[in-house]
Amino acid sequence: MRVSAIIVAAGSGARLGARTAKAFVTLGGAPLLTLALRTAGAVSTIDEVIVAIPAGMEREARRASELAGLAIPLKTIAGGAERQDSVRIALELTSAESEFVIVHDAARPFATAAMLEAALAKAAEVAAAIVAVPVADTLKRVEDGIIGATIARAGLWQAQTPQAFRRELLMRAHQWALREGIAATDDADLVARLGAPVAIVKGSTLNFKITTPDDRRLAEALAAAR
Repeated sequence: MRVSAIIVAAGSGARLGARTAKAFVTLGGAPLLTLALRTAGAVSTIDEVIVAIPAGMEREARRASELAGLAIPLKTIAGGAERQDSVRIALELTSAESEFVIVHDAARPFATAAMLEAALAKAAEVAAAIVAVPVADTLKRVEDGIIGATIARAGLWQAQTPQAFRRELLMRAHQWALREGIAATDDADLVARLGAPVAIVKGSTLNFKITTPDDRRLAEALAAAR
């Protein structure tokens, strides 16, 4: 198995209230991007890492890679306006020799190498797989501040990253979405819209995405506890 890893790290961090781009916010003394690179570097089947970053932050990305001790090739590229654009742009830099691509968000610092490996193993079976957790809370559909319906949580899962795909399949999905003007919240949605099955690998509630100041405080507490 030959694998390219894409790390999405182009977010501004505006909702986080950070003074720098989100991927370069520190946690436990290391930038979030460094933590993601360490995790990717611990997976033996990953041959290269492509990082989508904010324009002009190449030096910071290289420094994050040095801190991670990354021993495999690193490529950086300026991300797009939306996450979907960043993944599509990064895909163009992946090696044509790679059979699989695994996509991960730098904003999920508690993902483990085992999660990446499990997603890749399942993608090798069915062509696409994502890490996810079952929805635990009762869901409500709300309009104008009033509950309109209760959504049964049975069978509902909360998607996370990493997400792994056969490279050709993911490229085809992104090219189709670009032609058709389709926007999706994650790569698995685009692949599923092509009719391809996407398998689930159980993740962890600790693999949450840092988006708000409360998320950051929780992450800092978890990092300190470890």
